[in-house]
Amino acid sequence: MSTIDLQRHRRLYFTVLGLTLLVFTLVFLFPLYWMVASAVKAPAEYARSSPTLIPESFHPDTFATAWTNMRIAKYFTNTLFYAFGGWLVSLLVDVGVAYALSKLKPIFGRVVLGGMLASLMLPATALLVPAYLAVVDVPLVHVNLLNTPWALWLPAAANAFNVYVLKRFFDQIPDDLLDAAAIDGAGRLRQLWSIVLPLSRPVLGVVSIFIVVALWKDFLWPLLVLPDPDAQTLSVALSRLANTSQVPPTEFMAGLAIASLPMILVFLVFQRSIIGGLSAGATKG
Repeated sequence: MSTIDLQRHRRLYFTVLGLTLLVFTLVFLFPLYWMVASAVKAPAEYARSSPTLIPESFHPDTFATAWTNMRIAKYFTNTLFYAFGGWLVSLLVDVGVAYALSKLKPIFGRVVLGGMLASLMLPATALLVPAYLAVVDVPLVHVNLLNTPWALWLPAAANAFNVYVLKRFFDQIPDDLLDAAAIDGAGRLRQLWSIVLPLSRPVLGVVSIFIVVALWKDFLWPLLVLPDPDAQTLSVALSRLANTSQVPPTEFMAGLAIASLPMILVFLVFQRSIIGGLSAGATKG
């Protein structure tokens, strides 16, 4: 009797698990399907009051038309440049801060770390006005960074979450390794370059993905600091073009699909690295 109950509970467990996975898959994938399906529809079909789940006509040339008419190549290149530069600047700043807090042990290190973590409790919109005022007139140097890449790169580098993730990983690296390197004459920078960074490749990969994805998908901040149309990112340019009558809605949906494709590919390729990198620091020691 117990064997029958066990099999029944096992079937119930896998049934509930399968239904849960199916529901979550549909919730996450259906918007992507709707975006692509809307792009290949005819404009008249798209404008119907009763939407069609499966397109009655198929127009894949909409993607090529959107690429040309909406100048997606230019804005795509802008976004790539901002993402790569922001990744480089953010890694330099975040790694330096995390290394200092973890291994150099500054006097007010705990206070600095506590203040950084406290900033995570604030909603992002609450920081928009102070950040914008700082970008318009940078304190001490009094430089206006609007319509420059630094308006995106510097705020992206001030990321408390990335610093915390890196610090937690650096904490797992034994100090004996650094002490041995110091005895051999290696300075603090040499220890960071030759010991800490090679051991931190998993978490560096994860943080890199976080930085690139955040810069790629960000909309509100680039909208504020990049008013020049030629300097805008892909997401901001698509929003601006959507408000004009020159772009049909099907082409706009095609542009959204093109803008989403790189980050979908990044997730599919590096999903194991994301999970492995986040768990690596927790399993050491």
